[in-house]
Amino acid sequence: MAYVESAVVVYLRAIYFPEGFAFPLKPFADNIIIFELFRELATLIILVSLAVLAARKPVERSAWFLFCFGLWDIFYYVWLKALINWPSSIFEWDILFLIPLPWIAPVIAPVSISLLLITFGVLIIYQGHKGYDLRLTLLTFALALAGTAFILFSFMHDTGAAFHQQTPVAYMYEFLIIGELLYAAAFFMFLRTRREH
Repeated sequence: MAYVESAVVVYLRAIYFPEGFAFPLKPFADNIIIFELFRELATLIILVSLAVLAARKPVERSAWFLFCFGLWDIFYYVWLKALINWPSSIFEWDILFLIPLPWIAPVIAPVSISLLLITFGVLIIYQGHKGYDLRLTLLTFALALAGTAFILFSFMHDTGAAFHQQTPVAYMYEFLIIGELLYAAAFFMFLRTRREH
């Protein structure tokens, strides 16, 4: 899946950025944007399907989704590096996603989040294999939701770069860090709810 994703990006960059990918972005044809939106949606459906097939309990299915999403995202960049030697640095800017708005950030941002998701996913799956049940509390959910809000704002606040062919403004690393700390707090509170079957 990661290879397919990176291969599509290689084709798009060859068409729209033959001199090399860089901001400011060039305008895409409307139909290409629609195709990309549906491709991203299809990718999410596949990842959800894998998680549903991998486990029975909702908590473990969620953990498998986190694991698969994180692994897919990291190997997307591994394949881009192998195919076109990009990115040259983990601080290089990228378009991460288009749903519901373009997500724009340096590569280090999605990679660091993916490493967290993989870690959380593996540890939750391990708890299940050890015979523990985990329970989602309202506080855990609120912390995770707040973390998501901080991270998404850091990705989507730069409307100039997303919609008006402008160079990205300085990335809001403080929002990324706060979001990831909230994720970590939610995760450790989640682990504290464990109990044996």
